[in-house]
Order: sequence, then structure tokens, then C-alpha cells
Amino acid sequence: MEPEIIIIGSYVQDLTWNTPNFPSAGETVIGTFLTGPGGKGSNQAIAAGRAGARILYAGAVGPDAFASVAKKFYDDEGFPCRLIEKPGYSSGTAAILVDEEGQNQIIVALGANGVLHREDVPTDLITKAKILVCQLEANLNATDYFMQTAHQAGVTTILNPAPMRPDFDPEILKNVDILVPNETEFASIVERLNLGDPNKDPLDYDKEELDSLRLQLGLKTLIITLGERGSIVCENSVFETVPILKNITAIDTTGAGDAFVGGFAAGLLCHEANTVKAAIFGNAVAGLSVTKPGTAPSMPKLEDIKAVIN
Repeated sequence: MEPEIIIIGSYVQDLTWNTPNFPSAGETVIGTFLTGPGGKGSNQAIAAGRAGARILYAGAVGPDAFASVAKKFYDDEGFPCRLIEKPGYSSGTAAILVDEEGQNQIIVALGANGVLHREDVPTDLITKAKILVCQLEANLNATDYFMQTAHQAGVTTILNPAPMRPDFDPEILKNVDILVPNETEFASIVERLNLGDPNKDPLDYDKEELDSLRLQLGLKTLIITLGERGSIVCENSVFETVPILKNITAIDTTGAGDAFVGGFAAGLLCHEANTVKAAIFGNAVAGLSVTKPGTAPSMPKLEDIKAVIN
């Protein structure tokens, strides 16, 4: 069967250290270590797939052991993937520090993700999908091309503008239907495009203000994720704040944003494009993901998501 959602973006091998407190400059602390599959693109793909959507993930890797980890992970999950090997480049890696509160600090080396090319993903794979999801953790020129190809074919395009980069070109927004930034990324876009006060709390916008900003960005839908404060959904005739799951103990917040994006994309399908219901679904996926360590391995399965929503 054809995939409903195609996710194009980064695969990154997560190298995670858990420690009671983040070290200060020049300080050494004792911690524990684990490694596993990650990367924004791959995380979002796993989140959507485990949430019940038919997915295809496409991304670039190096000719190394981390690529073998990625292939095995997708084989074990039973999800199709298109891993494009880039000779001369290593697979992406992420150094992740997690403290006892579950908060994280991350450095990402893009590696092969930075040379993903427009020809690496056949056009018909994109145009036959219902939804395309991209991020900014891979080659931006290729990402722009994939978004344009999908948008022109009537495929719903979702962009998670993370990580926000100095070379981000706002022109990519012309081909975005649904933009899903967190509050920091949202502030960066507001500042770069001179659309207002970047220090303004998203929750302080009223319906008319945020809707005007959405229209200036040329978006059908703007969703701002706010961590433990939930998310804001803004589109024509819709302006709603969606709360997070209650009574959740966060073990590791790494990948929570990816969990929301992948869950939201899957939620759009099962809730017939109702964005508020999809955001509720995405919040449930994100809330469950932080109760386990790691990124892709922490993504919840459909039965667990349905249980907490019900």
C-alpha cells in the first residue's frame, strides 16, 4: 500500500549522557550513557508510524555502523525507509545531556544529512502521499524542493522549523500549509521577518493578532508548541489552546517536539483534517514519549495513545 505520510529529514545517532546536573564550563561530572536511533526526521516518522499511520521515511546516512543501526531499527519496527548512503560523509550524530529533571542540552552534527539531494527522493513518492513532513535538520535546498513539489501536487505540507538556523530562508514558507514551531522558533521567525515583538509570549496574542500574523506568513495553519503549557492552534475561524496530558512524570523530554509533530500528522488522518483534534492527539503522543528515555524508542503505540485520550 502507498504511504499516507512521507517524512523526509534527518537520521541522527543519539549519544546520550544522563547526569544529575548539567556541568558548568570547565567542570566534569559523572553520568550514565546510552545510544540509539534519533534525528528529527526519523523521530517524527517513528512517532507517526507507531500512532497508526502508513509512513515512509527518507533520509541520508553515511557508510558506517550507525546506518546499520538505522536500517535494523526500521526493519524491527516494520516501517519502510529509504536510507540514502553518502560516501565520504558520516551519519549524523547528536550529543545529548539529560539532567535529573528530564531537561536536555543537545549538539547535532548533521553529517550526511547536510548533503541530502533533491534527486534522492523520487517525485512520485512525494506526490502520491497525503501529507509531507519536513524539518530543518537536513539540506535546506533539498527540503525547499520537496516542500514545493508536494505543495504544487496538492499534498498537505507540514514544516517543523527546527533547529532554527542562520541560513533559514523564509521563502520556504510559501510552500507550507501547516507550520509547527516551538515558542523559541516562533520568536525567531517573528524577529527575522520583523513581524512584531519576538519577546512576546505566544499566549499573550489574541485571536486577531495571531491570525493576522499567520496570514502574513502565508499559512493555512499555525501551531505553536509550548512545552508543558500545551500548544496553540490558529487557522481560519479556529483559535484554541490545547493542554498537555495531566499527571505525567517527565523522565526525558528529548524528542517531545518530534513526538508532537509525528503524532499531529497521524492525527490529521484519523481525525479527517480536524487540526484541534490532531493537536490533542499530538499532545498525547508527546506526553507519553517523555515518560521513557530516548527519542525514537520512546514513541508510544496507538493503543497507549487511545487509552490516555479516552
